[in-house]
Amino acid sequence: MRNYLTIVLTVVAIGLAALEAHAQSTEQYPVDSASVEHAGVPKGELIHCRWDHSAIFPGTQREYWIYVPAQYRPERPACVYVNQDGIQWKAPTVFDNLIAAGEMPVTIGVFIQPGRVVAADGKTALDRFDRSFEYDGLGDAYARFLLEEILPDVERHQAGDGRAIRLSHNGNDRAIGGSSSGAVCAFTTAWERPNAFTRVFSAIGTYVGLRGADRYPTLIRKYEPKPIRIFLQDGSHDLNIYGGDWWMANQMMERALVFGGYEVNHAWGEGSHSGAQGSSLFPEAMRWLWKGWPQPVARGASTNQVLHDILVPGEEWQLVGEHYGFTEGTAADALGTVFYQDIPASTTYRVAQDGRPVVFSKDARRASGTCFAADGSRYEVAGGTKQIIKYDATGKGTVVADNINGNDLLVTRSGNVYVTVPDGSERPSRLVLIKPGGEKLVVDSGLKFINGLTLTPDQTQLYVAESASHWVWIYTIQPDGSLGNKQRWGWLHAPDNSETAWPDGMKCDTGGRLYVATRLGIQVLDPLGRVNAILPVPSGQASNCCFGGPGFDILYVSCGDKVYRRKLKVRGCNPFEAPVKPGPPHL
Repeated sequence: MRNYLTIVLTVVAIGLAALEAHAQSTEQYPVDSASVEHAGVPKGELIHCRWDHSAIFPGTQREYWIYVPAQYRPERPACVYVNQDGIQWKAPTVFDNLIAAGEMPVTIGVFIQPGRVVAADGKTALDRFDRSFEYDGLGDAYARFLLEEILPDVERHQAGDGRAIRLSHNGNDRAIGGSSSGAVCAFTTAWERPNAFTRVFSAIGTYVGLRGADRYPTLIRKYEPKPIRIFLQDGSHDLNIYGGDWWMANQMMERALVFGGYEVNHAWGEGSHSGAQGSSLFPEAMRWLWKGWPQPVARGASTNQVLHDILVPGEEWQLVGEHYGFTEGTAADALGTVFYQDIPASTTYRVAQDGRPVVFSKDARRASGTCFAADGSRYEVAGGTKQIIKYDATGKGTVVADNINGNDLLVTRSGNVYVTVPDGSERPSRLVLIKPGGEKLVVDSGLKFINGLTLTPDQTQLYVAESASHWVWIYTIQPDGSLGNKQRWGWLHAPDNSETAWPDGMKCDTGGRLYVATRLGIQVLDPLGRVNAILPVPSGQASNCCFGGPGFDILYVSCGDKVYRRKLKVRGCNPFEAPVKPGPPHL
């Protein structure tokens, strides 16, 4: 089986070499001195390895090579460069020369072939080729594959002279690159784990519609910038086929990266889908990617106006509390004091004036949704007893409604209480109105896993999240509390590993923007229902959010077993305050 795999890889390598030789015969690029072997330059060692027990890509087999520079010493963990599709660009020779000249740090190279599931009988069946699945898709699978499987395996090897291999775990010391689909894979790895990889080389990158990479130019423009430095290369005669136009896609990436505030360089040529130009400029790209090291790659400033309008320069996410079961129900009272729930522990927390969380109640009855009313009372959805409970200032609770398996709730200034009642992801949910006298009315049904809800700043319309989708719905609130003009409104981005954005808790600011807790973090929508910005949170998926602090300008986010906060430029809206009419939306 191994011989067969080696033969197949050799055939692929010969084919790629033939294509590159043909490209070089028609595309003429200068040869950098660093791509040529020079007498007297210390030469690194190549170690051939094999990985065939992946848990992330089950059943795959692959070969990879470790380049160990002559200057490497185990007492100082080395920088890392990872390349997809094995050894390209005459990289070992380039690294020998650049390291010797002090133009890049001492760097261990890891050159990885894509995986394949080898057929039991190669004469009658075809291998499963994993390259597109591993390289072209979005999401963190390949990043995890490197960080959890390949790089630890690299450190289990030794150089030929017995030197142990020790790699730096600092993202500022790690670069990653590739060509075509391998370039997308490199960018995706850094995008998903910028704390692990900050420097990217992308040649003839496949940022087209094969497995979703065509979404990157849009996401780059909307996301808060990440600390990534990237070098792009492509040619005007690159592919233009069913998946898209590579030449135009790479230019869209470059424009998006500039817009997003990234440190980006590019080299455009007239070549085709080949490695000719990439090989020519690889040494210069390495010099540029490693320039200034060990100074860290900095996160730039996006020209996204919404990010500029809401983010305070220098203000990052701060951890409020951690080690909870599952946090939800973030809510602020009239003083801006924030409360939140640890549902499994049936515990309510209050954020004290010093910013630290303190236990407020240990008998929360597995409360989830929480909202403060105009009279200062606190309403909670008590999941453990299937009740809606109203607590006064002394902590005395009054049951507002029984036999209601609610999730989240909203209390209006008129005293109407709207409660979302989901019934799984497939069965229709209910939206229940509880009037001040206790009457319960179903005012809507049909959404799949109905969840968070909030008012527009003028309090005339109601936003409702449909978690088992990528939609936020909007309703007009009628004078009697009933709802009309139901419409899908807010379109949300979903991650590659899920069919849903899972919108959950929501809040508005006085400018009319809607902040939605989702799988990707906080997605910020304009009053027209368009995502303008995305704020990833440190722990990934967010479950709820609210504005707190004396000026209601601190965004609190519940996120799994943690709660975070971040000071913003904007002021949040509260249902217990007077309505606010925002200015007209920008079309």
